[in-house]
Order: sequence, then C-alpha cells, then structure tokens
Amino acid sequence: MTRFSPLDYTLFGLYLALSVGVGLWSARKKAGNLGDYFLAGRGMNSLLVAMSILAALFSGISYLAGPADVYKNGFGFGYAVLAFFIATPITTIWMLPKFYQSRFFTAYQFLEERFSLSVRLLASGLFIGRVALWLAAATYAPALALEKVTGIPLWITILATGSLTTLYTALGGMRAVIWTDVMQLVVLFGGQLVIALVAMDKIPGGLGGVWETAVADGRLDLNFSFDLSDRINLGSLLIAAAFLHLVQMSTDQVSVQRYLTAGSLREAKRSLWIKLWFILPVLVLFYGTGLVLYAFYKVHGDPLAAGLIQKEDQILPYFVVTQLPAGLPGLLIAAIYAASMSTISAGLNSLSSATLVDFQQRLSKAPPVTDLRQVRRARWITVLYGLIVMALAFAVSRMQGNLVESVNTVIGLVGGPLLGLFFLGMFTRRADTRGALCGSLAGFLSLLTLYLYQNGLFTPEKPALLVSFIWFSFFGCLITIGVGLLCSKGTPAKSDA
Repeated sequence: MTRFSPLDYTLFGLYLALSVGVGLWSARKKAGNLGDYFLAGRGMNSLLVAMSILAALFSGISYLAGPADVYKNGFGFGYAVLAFFIATPITTIWMLPKFYQSRFFTAYQFLEERFSLSVRLLASGLFIGRVALWLAAATYAPALALEKVTGIPLWITILATGSLTTLYTALGGMRAVIWTDVMQLVVLFGGQLVIALVAMDKIPGGLGGVWETAVADGRLDLNFSFDLSDRINLGSLLIAAAFLHLVQMSTDQVSVQRYLTAGSLREAKRSLWIKLWFILPVLVLFYGTGLVLYAFYKVHGDPLAAGLIQKEDQILPYFVVTQLPAGLPGLLIAAIYAASMSTISAGLNSLSSATLVDFQQRLSKAPPVTDLRQVRRARWITVLYGLIVMALAFAVSRMQGNLVESVNTVIGLVGGPLLGLFFLGMFTRRADTRGALCGSLAGFLSLLTLYLYQNGLFTPEKPALLVSFIWFSFFGCLITIGVGLLCSKGTPAKSDA
C-alpha cells in the first residue's frame, strides 16, 4: 500500500491545523444571542454567502465522487450542472422571499405559518434525518481516501474528522462555518486544477488528447431518451436534476440558513446569482477531471482493473499520491479532508438550529431562558450531533452504489417529499394540514418501497432497474403534491398549537 512521505505528513498536519485555527479564530467574537450564533448577526455580504453555500454543498464528497463517477460512467452526470439555470431562478424569485419576509431562523417556520405546527415538525424532522445521513457520507469520504493512500484506518480518520469539526463548529457558530467554507472552496478549486494540469502534462496531446479520447470512447455522449430506468439521459437532466437541485437550494436548512445571514433580501438574492456563475467553472472542473483521469489511465493502465484500488471513488486520491511530487499529495489529501470538515460544520450548525428552534423552543413549556443560556444549549446540541454523525459514518460504506448514487439517493428519498411540502405551501391555496401530512407520507413511503424493491428486498433476485436514482426527488415531490391536493378540504389551517 502506498504511503505518504514525511514531507506529506508534515504539510498534511499543518494544513489541518490551519483549518481548525481559522474556525477557532472566527469564534473570538462571542455570540450574544442565537441570531449571532446561527445567522452570524445577519450581516454577511453576498459574496461570502455565495461562497459558503457552494462550499457546503460541493466539497469533499464532490471532490472524490464527481471525478470518480465520470471516470467510470462518462460525463453524463456532469451535464446536471445545467439544471441549476432552472433551479436558481425558481429559488431566487419565488421561494427566497417567503423565507426572508418573516426573518425566520429555519426554513420550516414557513410551514407552520402556512399550515400548522405538525407540518413544521414533520419537515424539520425529515431534514434532520436526511442531513445526518448526508454528513455521515461527508465524513466517510475523506476516510476512504486516507485509508487507501496513507494506510490510516477508517475509524481513526472518522473520529478525527468528527471531533475536530465539532470542536470549532460548537465554539464558533455560523461565523466559523462561513470563514472556513470560503478558505476550503479556494483550496478545493486550486487543488483540483493542479491535479488536472499534472495529469494532462503526462497525456499525449495534453488537453487535445483528453478531448480526442473522450470523443472516441463516447465519454461525452448523452442519451437523448426519456426512459426513467436510464442512469442519465436528456429527460433526467432537464427535469429530474432541476428537482434534485431545488431540494438542496429551497428546502434545506443548510442553504436557507446561509441566505438568512445576508443583511437584506437583496443581498440574499445576489448571493444566489453569484453562486450560479461560480458553480459553472467549479463543477466543470470537478467533473472534467474525471475525463482527464480516464485519458491518463488509458495510457498508463487502469488501476481499478488491475486491482490496485477497490472502488472508483478511490481513483482521485490514488492519482494524487502516486503521480504528484512530494508535498503536493499531503496538501491535496488535506484539502479533501478539510473540505469535508467544512461541509460537516455547515450541517452540524444547521442541525443544531433546526433542533433548537423548531423543537426545543417551540415545544418547551418551561419559562424563557437568557440568550447566553440558549447559545450554550446550541453548542451542546452541536456536540451531540457530532457524535451521532460519527456513529452513522461507519454505516455509509455499506450503501450500494458509488458516492454520487448513494448521496443523491438519500437526498431524493427524503428531499423529494419535503420539496413537495414547500410547493404545496407556496404555490397552492387549496392545500391544508391534512393534505400536507398525507401527501408527504405518501411521497416518502412510495419512494422507500421503490428503493427497497429495486435493491431486491421483496424478490429472491434483484429486479431490473425501474427508476434511476436521479428521479427520486421529482417523483417524491410529484406524489406529495398530488396526494396532498386530493386529501385537502380546500380550507388551509394556520396552526394546530
């Protein structure tokens, strides 16, 4: 097994120390209330908000999974970036004002205002379950990379990632999250660019050789059908991918909480447009690196076929440690590790805000406590979720499919019905509490049944694929809306508490 050089270990340690240091430095200003702790005092500018959103959603998992998926399956999933041109205007123009006009702390306060407390609690609970699993994958991803290239066991890396991230997130709150996000995004983009340039230098013809190989081997081909069972095709990229992005942009507390840190609705909208133009070069580079690695290993021998790596998700760290000069592997593997830490910190902060605001504060019958006591509670809740995520990370490696499929399946299973809830609330007048609850339950159970069937739970042999993972969000949303409207009486209820 390949090992780091002493210089790699040194730079790896220094970079991680810098990442934690930035988080702790951000915590130097004490949070006086929950607005400071969860929303950074509502004073962040649009550029910082945009970079934070991008870093939180496309970090260590994207670093590993994007190139790996293209390496094995071609550029198909990379075309999904175009669906952001559909999802971003919907979020910015129609959905964001609903969150901002009432100065909410969480996205799910809207659902109580529109429907009832029970709908708010259901949505927040779904978010908590989904994001806990998503963060487990984000914790597992760097552990996978480090086990292969350094020999450090998975369990050591998972515990180290979770512990360090929980520490600075609990102490620094949203300010620590945003500033570490910004640093990690710059390092991630720069690191991926270095990898692509080094690989192209060793490919006959350079960039031209990469393009010729991709065209000749059909790696850029796109299936123009609308067959639901196709892994990726034109229909899924035009429709399904837009719903997948909407789940993360419009219903996810991780994103909505960042919008609410902006100083005004105008600043929040600007951050989303900035993110749209940032995301194009970032994702093109992330997925394009997969084409570069494919061309490189076509010339130099496929390590997956040779048994040098066990999963395609290990292709990027394998290249880093075997092809880059001493020092760079340490920095770039640290970038994967630290970027995952920024994702985890973003999620932990959002899980804490949803739990404290949507559940503890809303349901508690105890007398109000001081602002400082609330901040202290938020920190302890953050620590608790850090422990839960570390425990769940050990189960992620047992999920079927690569990281791209596993993560987006989880997003679709829970996020599709959640998106349907918000659509019922924002774009219909007929829907009421009963319809919202019945619709979301129907959407989730339908998708869960489909997922279990496709993975062979109900049959002796695994059946043929009926619906690709990318469609889960779309159908979850559609079923929730349809059943929700059918079950509604047409007189929306405002509250049940």
